[in-house]
Amino acid sequence: MGIERFEDIIAWQKAKGLTIQIHALFGDSKDFGFRDQIQRASVSIMNNIAEGFERKSNNEFKYFLYVAKGSCGEVRSMLVLAFELNKIKKSDYELLLSASTEISKIIYGLIKTM
Repeated sequence: MGIERFEDIIAWQKAKGLTIQIHALFGDSKDFGFRDQIQRASVSIMNNIAEGFERKSNNEFKYFLYVAKGSCGEVRSMLVLAFELNKIKKSDYELLLSASTEISKIIYGLIKTM
């Protein structure tokens, strides 16, 4: 039996966890533009997985998975910048970078199976 709900997709679950961590880490940041951009990018990962799944078309789902994968890259890019600008500690950087890389790999694996 296939996946019946987007909430059951591992990539979505992990993206939700990443989003929660990013919101917690950057929620008090006074750099509103930076904060909003990284938060929106993280939300975009999980929302594009959900939207693509709900379209009930493999072609559309695959398209939205690629968009979600692109948002993973955006999050990683923002994390590099956050670390180099001393906005986050090395331990947070490494944890979130690892999580976003894992999500990207899971999404790509899902794309390849379609």
